[in-house]
Amino acid sequence: MTVAGTSFTPHRLVYLGTPEMAVPPLEALVAAGFDVAAVVTRIDKRRGRGGSVTPSPVKAAAGRLGIPVFHRVDDVLDLGADLAVVVAFGQIIAPRVLEQLPMVNLHFSLLPRWRGAAPVERALLAGDEVTGVCVMQVAEGLDTGDVYARVEVPISDGETGDALRAALVHRGSELLVTTLTEGLGQPVPQSGEATYATKITADDLRLDWAEPAIERHRVVRLGGAWTTFRGRRVKVVAADLLDPAATGGLVTDAVAGVVGGLRLCLVQPEGKAPMTWRDFANGARPSAGETFE
Repeated sequence: MTVAGTSFTPHRLVYLGTPEMAVPPLEALVAAGFDVAAVVTRIDKRRGRGGSVTPSPVKAAAGRLGIPVFHRVDDVLDLGADLAVVVAFGQIIAPRVLEQLPMVNLHFSLLPRWRGAAPVERALLAGDEVTGVCVMQVAEGLDTGDVYARVEVPISDGETGDALRAALVHRGSELLVTTLTEGLGQPVPQSGEATYATKITADDLRLDWAEPAIERHRVVRLGGAWTTFRGRRVKVVAADLLDPAATGGLVTDAVAGVVGGLRLCLVQPEGKAPMTWRDFANGARPSAGETFE
């Protein structure tokens, strides 16, 4: 996409993306005046007992913006686009497609750290103090392409996964528009040790009371943390970190909700809505010396 001494400025784009975090970059490209000829996203999913069909967030956004939607990359190869922008697409792109249509990816980490599906989540769980966003070439291999531009984003103490995603998406949308507007110059190969961000599983979100409280607090901040009490599952929606090194699930203050170095502020017992610790304690009546497991 570059010739020596020049840069490439795309004029007609196609956009590949799926989840909510891929919506703001699409909107930013349209607002900046780029001609987005089409969107490619996953097929609609059936949800709930009624089996109602739900489009992906990107498909819903494309509908609002009046952009045609496709579900196969092959279907947009003859639309005259000179670049595809990929943001959290979630599908493997065949090499033959890359030969026909150059692509850039907005990736939410500082590559080569956290290549893969869950870079935001893995950065937070690892206790990284800084992460960022890269505009990179899409190449064969998992997030191995050269990098056109990057921006660092600090991870604040106590920052939640939702807040970090929002910050990265905001900065990433700005970076994408600026990079494409100014033209894609010569990309820089990734440098450093590669780490891999595998998908988050339910096991990743279970609080391990043998770990120090600071690590369990990161899981709570990520969202979806859970544990068990008296054999039943309890989600921990929000908690304060009191003693970073503390281990164990012992309830040391049943009134204040102090458990293993954390103060449990908002919990959700199985089958119920989220509630404050006080409301939970009024019903469950936990006592000091009981344990979460």
